[in-house]
Amino acid sequence: MTNNIQDKDLPFAQRDIEHVPGHWLLARLGKRVLRPGGLELSHAMLDHCNITGHNVVEFAPGLGRTARDILAKNPSNYTGIERDEQAQKIVSEIVSAHNGKCINADATDTGLESDTYDVVIGEAMLSMQTHAGKAKIIAEAHRILKMGGQYAIHELGLQPDSLSDDAKEQIRKDIARAIKVNARPLTVQEWKEIAQEQGFEVEFVQIAPMALLNISRNIKDEGIGGVLKILKNIIVNPKARKRVLTMKKAFTQYRNELCGVTLVMRKIK
Repeated sequence: MTNNIQDKDLPFAQRDIEHVPGHWLLARLGKRVLRPGGLELSHAMLDHCNITGHNVVEFAPGLGRTARDILAKNPSNYTGIERDEQAQKIVSEIVSAHNGKCINADATDTGLESDTYDVVIGEAMLSMQTHAGKAKIIAEAHRILKMGGQYAIHELGLQPDSLSDDAKEQIRKDIARAIKVNARPLTVQEWKEIAQEQGFEVEFVQIAPMALLNISRNIKDEGIGGVLKILKNIIVNPKARKRVLTMKKAFTQYRNELCGVTLVMRKIK
């Protein structure tokens, strides 16, 4: 169903190409897997979550790509939390036939009951928050989870853990400038620490190359037909092509420092 989404139905549909956030520009061009570590890392994350027969919440499901994979594992129910109204409508259509719903709300204040859910999943959303914003979202996941419940994230990471503060800041500035989103990725150790500060114990960590715009990754994530569609749309749209090349240049420049990272953690207090 997500392959048939019209441009007018996408978030930021009225925003001009020069200023639309990078991930939504890629969505306009036909890209549907918008996660830094790709489908492989998303699937590794989901495989370490106890989804079947349990109550699952997904923060910021976007176009619903991961929602479909969650539903394939047969949760007892699915609840999406999406603050963008257009994305919320798209995900609602995908999940409504599978005992699911998607609520128009913010991940910092979901309105869901405390100590109720078994699994909370969020991808490619904490990276765009300040430290305080990250902490608020993680705290909300903690609040709505039952004791022993799992919180799984798939985010943009920095490596190695010993990267200097100056290097981190320069990377963040350059990536933010390229994607038109104020990205603030963390090292793997920093992701662990902020989770532990909110009462979680990290059970599983895996990293993958941040290859969002690499052809080989896109063939895996989108299929040959999807890649051909994306390439055609890039070729016929010079402004979009310029933006994509700018993003590609930044990602290539920092290919050794950027990564996709997933952490699966458990509420322990």
